[in-house]
Amino acid sequence: MANEAKHALSNRPKLALIMSGGGARAAYQVGVLKAIAELLPEKSNNPFPIICGTSAGAINGAALAIHATRFQEGVRRLSLIWNNFQVNQVYRADAIGILRSGVHWVSALLSGGLGKHNPRSLLDRAPLYHLLNRYLPCEKIQDSINAGALHAFSVTASGYTTGQSVTFFQGTDSLTPWKRARRVGSATEITIDHLMASSAIPFIFSAVKVNREYFGDGSMRQVAPLSPALHLGADRILVIGVRQESEEQPPRVKAQDYPSLAQIAGHVLNSIFLDSLEVDLERLQRVNNVLKMIPAQYLTEAGVALRPVDVMAVSPSQDLAKIAERHAHHMPRAVRFLLRGIGAINRSGSSLVSYLLFDKSYCRELIELGYQDAMKNKERLLDFMNAQQQEHAIRKTA
Repeated sequence: MANEAKHALSNRPKLALIMSGGGARAAYQVGVLKAIAELLPEKSNNPFPIICGTSAGAINGAALAIHATRFQEGVRRLSLIWNNFQVNQVYRADAIGILRSGVHWVSALLSGGLGKHNPRSLLDRAPLYHLLNRYLPCEKIQDSINAGALHAFSVTASGYTTGQSVTFFQGTDSLTPWKRARRVGSATEITIDHLMASSAIPFIFSAVKVNREYFGDGSMRQVAPLSPALHLGADRILVIGVRQESEEQPPRVKAQDYPSLAQIAGHVLNSIFLDSLEVDLERLQRVNNVLKMIPAQYLTEAGVALRPVDVMAVSPSQDLAKIAERHAHHMPRAVRFLLRGIGAINRSGSSLVSYLLFDKSYCRELIELGYQDAMKNKERLLDFMNAQQQEHAIRKTA
């Protein structure tokens, strides 16, 4: 039966789901998934044979991969966690933990980094490791593959030694590793360590050693976020973003004050998490437009392996940083004290807060926004997802 399931999966057109990084912003993805689960028939298998996650998106993707034979159950469990999140479930937010971290950094600066144990990060993520171990049994990903409900699951992380963007993937035997400029695909068994590494925001969370190298957040140096899905055989790609779509350029205003550390940090994180995805989507659309103008026989004769790949993106209809600004007061007092010192508890620093605000009030609003945005586009979303099955039926009868 397992071989039959794998054969059926290999013959299915492959819709890939890509979930990017963004710390607490990933709650928005859960809202979109909640809408998709509601639109599908009851007890449906995972509609995405290929799941690609980066940073917090990798953690959400792992939950779907584990429950690929019961998609709605996977989404329900994700919703339960995100709807009840507390900051101290992700990183130490108590006064002692924050004070210890602050003293550690100050002593390292004053000693010129000559101490035996220099600080590795601003915040301690030990609580998240315990949470993932409790709720994400990654060994069950292979069960989903064996059952034919999943073709591949990938997690992207950035190597601090090699400078490579490494996509760790687990999938069917037909998949092979790849190597491109500064990015590689490596077949492996996904574990909690891969998820922790992929979501290790630089400076804020410590890097994680996987095999022989320390890895940080996968959004760093990920110049082609759509690439893993294409290498894993995607025919169509659904992308869930975490930044508001806007065709208007922000107004140019005269700066009155020097930017705060929080404003600079938020700008850096936006560059890491958000910019490359938009650029890659634009690049794919240009390639699709060019390929449509070239007859298929010419591409075949020239040995061009490129193929048109349809893509759809669902992105927030509101600015998540502005939503975070309204909920910043829910952060633990010690964390607010720390962030206030670098200018994060104000409008200019709200981008940084939007990545760190793992609080149920903020997460619930993002989940609701993701749900409503998906439902506003439900006809387009269903058409996009069902088009694959229609194309598959046409090819079978042709």
